[in-house]
Amino acid sequence: MQNKLAFECLDRTLRDIMKSVSPDRYNKLFGGVTVLLGGDFRQILPVIRKGSRAEIVAASISRSYLWSECRLFVLQENMRLRRGKNAAEQRRIKEFTNWVLDVGDGIIPHLDGGFSEDNTGNVQIPSEYCIQSESSDVNVLIDMVFPDLHERFTDVDYLRERAILTPTNKVVDHLNNLIFDKIGGESHLYQSADSVQCPVGCHENLTSAFPVEYLNSFKLPGMPPHKLILKEGVVVMLLRNLNQTVGLCNGTRLIVRKCLKHTLYVAVSRVTSPEGLICFIEKPEGGTGSLTMVENIQPLQIVNTPRGTVRLIKMIVGDGLYVFLPCSCLLCSICFVLLQK
Repeated sequence: MQNKLAFECLDRTLRDIMKSVSPDRYNKLFGGVTVLLGGDFRQILPVIRKGSRAEIVAASISRSYLWSECRLFVLQENMRLRRGKNAAEQRRIKEFTNWVLDVGDGIIPHLDGGFSEDNTGNVQIPSEYCIQSESSDVNVLIDMVFPDLHERFTDVDYLRERAILTPTNKVVDHLNNLIFDKIGGESHLYQSADSVQCPVGCHENLTSAFPVEYLNSFKLPGMPPHKLILKEGVVVMLLRNLNQTVGLCNGTRLIVRKCLKHTLYVAVSRVTSPEGLICFIEKPEGGTGSLTMVENIQPLQIVNTPRGTVRLIKMIVGDGLYVFLPCSCLLCSICFVLLQK
């Protein structure tokens, strides 16, 4: 959800633009233009770097002068209930949906039996929503989500119906490594070009300030690692827009079909493409900006275990979607997003 300052900036901009049409529009909200805003305060709130709860709430649009002029429309029909095959299943889905909404509203009692004013504390997840196992080994979860993975890792329908959601990148990398080891075949290593290109007139000693070991240690969200190890059958996620007309966008799930020296032969895992669109992914050439630190890197990341993003969840169909919470979520809204998927 955007910061309230972004909406207020849009309001001032539209006022300035629309006053050329009619001077009276300068005094109207958004210059008299109807603006539709969609969102859910239970989900991700405005991101304030190292901000407190009060600062995050203050940045929400509900604390803006615009809020009093907004007309609220609330969704009333639960579309998930349409998927129920019988009355018992519909009742089960409705009970789970109501429980998830209570988590988002912060009205679920904590483990100590009480509530906290800042909505912090541990919440007990009902046992019927958890996997019952005598072992705490995460491989039990992996085998349940991906049964017979060593035999079916080339099946597009099998892979696109399954995923494990988890809130942190550290856990994502750990689970992806475990799943990667279960897939047979030869491993292929792709490394980024770790060099610094100085612009004209730049001091040559600038390169000494960025040693190769330092560049290779970067693990930034939304960027591939320096060493990307792939196998045939591994699910990866595209990290940049390549061809939007065929669905090659940031966040698209791909299945590696063949690993070449500089090119990957992949199948697009999409609900609208049952057979899977086949395409090639090449290393991009060149760089932009005054200082180029990393170039020629495959714009991919292994994603058998993605973080809980809405765009990615829309590409996963079926009942093979599980949530793994080895640690507490930093925000209640993050937990709510994971649970409602």
